Amino acid sequence: MHFEGEHLLPGQIGHFFVLLAFVASILSTIGYFTASRTADTLLKASWIRFARISFRTQVFAVMGVFITIFYICSHHYFEYMYAYKHASLELEPKYLLACIWEGQEGSFLLWTIWHSVLGMILIRKSKDWEAPVMSVVSLAQFFLLMMILGIYFFGVRIGSSPFTLTRNEIEGPIFSMPNYLTFIKDGIGLNVLLRNYWMVIHPPILFLGFASTIIPFAYAYAGIQTKRFGEWIQPALPWALISAAVLGTGIMMGGKWAYESLSFGGYWAWDPVENASLVPWLILIAGLHTMAIYKATGHSLRASYLFAILTFVFILYSTFLTRTGILGDTSVHAFTEAGNAMNIMILLFLAAFAVPMLVLYLRNIKKIPAEQKEERTDSREFWMFIGSLVFFLAALFIIAKTSVPVYNKIFGTKIAPPEKIEISYNKVLIPVIIIIGLLSAVTQYFKYKNTPASYILKKIALPTLLAAVITTLLAIYYPITYYKQGAGFLGAIYVALFAAIYSVIANAAYIWAGLNGKLKAAGASVAHVGFALLLVGILISSSNKKVISNSSVNGINLQVGKDPMTKEQDDPTENLTLIRQVPTKMGPYEVTYLRDSLGNEKGRRFYELQFERKDAVTKKMLEHFTLWPDVYLMKDNNMSSNPDTKTYLTKDVFTYISYAISDAAKTDTTKFKIKELAEGDTAFYSNGYMVLDAVVKNPENGKYHFKPTDAALMASVTLFSKDSMHYKAGPVVLIDNFGVNHIDDTVYAQNLFLRFEGVTDGKKIKLGIKESDKIIDFITLKAYIFPYINIVWTGLILMAIGLVMSAIRRAKLSSFYAAVALLFVGAALFYMFLFAN
Repeated sequence: MHFEGEHLLPGQIGHFFVLLAFVASILSTIGYFTASRTADTLLKASWIRFARISFRTQVFAVMGVFITIFYICSHHYFEYMYAYKHASLELEPKYLLACIWEGQEGSFLLWTIWHSVLGMILIRKSKDWEAPVMSVVSLAQFFLLMMILGIYFFGVRIGSSPFTLTRNEIEGPIFSMPNYLTFIKDGIGLNVLLRNYWMVIHPPILFLGFASTIIPFAYAYAGIQTKRFGEWIQPALPWALISAAVLGTGIMMGGKWAYESLSFGGYWAWDPVENASLVPWLILIAGLHTMAIYKATGHSLRASYLFAILTFVFILYSTFLTRTGILGDTSVHAFTEAGNAMNIMILLFLAAFAVPMLVLYLRNIKKIPAEQKEERTDSREFWMFIGSLVFFLAALFIIAKTSVPVYNKIFGTKIAPPEKIEISYNKVLIPVIIIIGLLSAVTQYFKYKNTPASYILKKIALPTLLAAVITTLLAIYYPITYYKQGAGFLGAIYVALFAAIYSVIANAAYIWAGLNGKLKAAGASVAHVGFALLLVGILISSSNKKVISNSSVNGINLQVGKDPMTKEQDDPTENLTLIRQVPTKMGPYEVTYLRDSLGNEKGRRFYELQFERKDAVTKKMLEHFTLWPDVYLMKDNNMSSNPDTKTYLTKDVFTYISYAISDAAKTDTTKFKIKELAEGDTAFYSNGYMVLDAVVKNPENGKYHFKPTDAALMASVTLFSKDSMHYKAGPVVLIDNFGVNHIDDTVYAQNLFLRFEGVTDGKKIKLGIKESDKIIDFITLKAYIFPYINIVWTGLILMAIGLVMSAIRRAKLSSFYAAVALLFVGAALFYMFLFAN
């Protein structure tokens, strides 16, 4: 059968590129692996040339796959399942890239692209390490490309192709018709929660971080395979530093996206997907420090191997957790069930790298050089190793809790998550912050091998005193107000705050005193300052986060759902119900729900909230701004809420809609009843009465601005309700070139609509009165004040810059390239986190 309107050529080209890339990845893996095992110089060079040609062919084909998918989605070829599921006609062009990596296939492709880019760099820079290192990268490409292969092998589909046709994937009577495309008017489109600036840049950065972790892993393999057990640290360390900077930035970009687009009420919720990406980063940080120890003293080489291996293994494990559907019930943004065949391939990917590499490591562990002399407790390397161990143990704790659904699946248990998820993590990790803060403050003042106690005490005395003074001043003038878990936990937060502040001051002082202001050598200290600032920002913004949407101001308590961040039943007293056009007190502001409007996407509605802050005595306007939180209303009045935020230097006002009524509930069937009134006359309605005060010609007031030459009349009406409240209304009738126009007025608090219908012969006016039978227009809002949240983003920027500085120094780049790289990284991060919306 010939199907009308199908564009089959792009799909055929795309599928050809997938097959070409897959075959080329096999050939490059064979070529590099054989070269790494060949002693003959000429034969080795021949295999490397073959492997390079194969890898470059694979890179070309992968780029062809991406371009083809982009072409299909941008042209809305809904005959392809991928375009139908992820693109739509109303999707803004800037989100076309996001719709590509929304799906499983596109995100695997993104990962493959980054491996391709990194592989091309390694071919140029890795020198005699190229063969063993690139054999690992090429093998990873083989598995990633297998995920998007989409071919059948003995009746089993291998991978999921982004070029499958919709008619082959969905059953339905229209797909047996030649003109089935005429019935497909639009695609499903990008998930509304992903239509955000951050989802265009967050996944590429995060996947670059994921992809880059394979390089220290590959160098560790190369070190064992070539018996050059300690030499791999030198080329691997700069890559590990870059990887830590990129992956950490990618993770926090996800936090920024969640903060701006999800109703978490924050930037971190201990969601399993967040945890799965955090764990490899923590292990990578541990590995960075053990690599630095080895470079300086020869200690911790075995630990460096282990951490480099486990970093990438846990990247693959996080892929298993987030892509197989096993977290579906516990995470708000994991992929749904991928299918048994895909699940098996992901497990094979994990097993193919984890099992052989760990076996290889354990078989050679005794051959890996280790210093026989134990580190002294007064040496820098001892405390650096303790810090690495703390990071590693924290990672194991987080992944153990995150993996509960895996235990349940394997053993058939029904272990439930803790009632208070956030607290269950924080109670363990607050002590971790204390230890890491103190260690990062003091350790740099120690010298390698040994350090006199008097030297250390002299160096840390002033930073210790300053940190204590600052923490005390904060406790007095800006105390921590997190009282939920009692005095003991509050005290632990203060100690953690002291440790973080101590680390900021001590590392800043070390740049000046310990390094004599030499910024080239200050990468580690800058990274420590940034990390410590990040911790300070987290502690203050999370502990002193204040809910200002108190329902006691109007006494309306509506039952709302679970808090998206704590997973607990949300407190209705912390959700303020706003009736349309009725100003309501909320914290230091007076908030008015003015109106709502439809978004471009079906079911999406934006709510205009006017915030005003006035002087309590003079009533002078001090501040005025508008926020537009929105919701995505679905069937059965379920909804997904997207927040809006007013950002200041020292705080954020964070708002989201916790309840809104659907359009169906707004249907109104009542009609206007006409009353004839003269000035001073009274008319009654069910909840009170109204008085016609005056008829005003061409009114000029806060609501209307008519010129003297206009032909407009306004009925000035005062309403008196049974609860002794007074309301003003002013419906208008206007005569212009287009005829008679009625500008109705609405008293939302009374669910009352007024219309100026006209004038009678007896000089009375006709006033239309409609008491609506629809649900009164209202929303329920939750609002926080996040204090000093910009410290979080500033700390992240400094940490990333410090890691890049260290990588540049370790890689021995020229001053010009180093300056350009730092300028670019700093400017990009500064813009994205502090100015982007």
